[in-house]
Amino acid sequence: MSKDAREWVWEHSSSRGTARLVLLSIADRVPDEQCVAWASIASLMQRTNASRNAVRGALTTLADCGELQTLDAFVGPQRSTVYRLPRTAAQLAKAAAATKDDPEATVEPPTASDPVPELDGKRLRRHGIWPRDGSESDPRRQNPTGPESDPSRQDPTPRRVGYRPPEGSETDPQNRSEPKVNRRYSSSGPAPVTSATEWQADPDTHAWARQQGHLDRLGEQGLATADAKWRAHRAGFQPRTAGAWAADWRSWITREHNPTPNRPNLYAMPGNGPASGGMTRTQAHTAALRAALDEPNGVAPR
Repeated sequence: MSKDAREWVWEHSSSRGTARLVLLSIADRVPDEQCVAWASIASLMQRTNASRNAVRGALTTLADCGELQTLDAFVGPQRSTVYRLPRTAAQLAKAAAATKDDPEATVEPPTASDPVPELDGKRLRRHGIWPRDGSESDPRRQNPTGPESDPSRQDPTPRRVGYRPPEGSETDPQNRSEPKVNRRYSSSGPAPVTSATEWQADPDTHAWARQQGHLDRLGEQGLATADAKWRAHRAGFQPRTAGAWAADWRSWITREHNPTPNRPNLYAMPGNGPASGGMTRTQAHTAALRAALDEPNGVAPR
């Protein structure tokens, strides 16, 4: 379901810059068609590689344009904030209703007037989201109403949620796949770095290549070749953050062109090995210069 939410953001969201990255990060956590997910400021900072103020400004922008809603009546694991993508939920409900009887039916584009489905709070519990004031049907779980910094308050562990510390923190990990944000990875310290050969394009990067038309332009094989060339040219570079490598990779793919048939590749991968057609890099450059001088036989006139 997170794929459908991400696709809505890519194709229909009016957000830009950091706001778009924040919305994609939240959409990536959507578990079902209600389009509700939880996230902390710290996790959004890490995913978007943005500052705390930038993330908070992005959340305000998304709320003002109606693409993101904060569900103050609910709380996620470790007191994380719960968000909903209302327009995404409206579009998914609209598509489900249109294709219920005819799977091949055409779904009209989303509009601001599309009704947002009512929220089923009971279904949210299976994803670790609970009412902020607790539930009478589950007396074993009580959510304090006092401030998060009050050390005398404790939040008992609910069913099917796992361990819940007494006091949540924006720097606590929200799941096993999300590393703990500590002094090494906090916004005040250096971000984790990696080499170009170890960096892997994430789903958002692949979606960007498809959305921008680079996949159609280069094809699967051409995109893989461009990726290999990029890694070869960046192998000797100093390690960078994942966000820096992603930006550099996108810039490379944007400039990449399909090679012209029967023309030597001037941007072959570095090294002294043979290039395309069995030529070395030096031979390829020489052939290109001769072609430019209209001397196919390689013999200059005397």
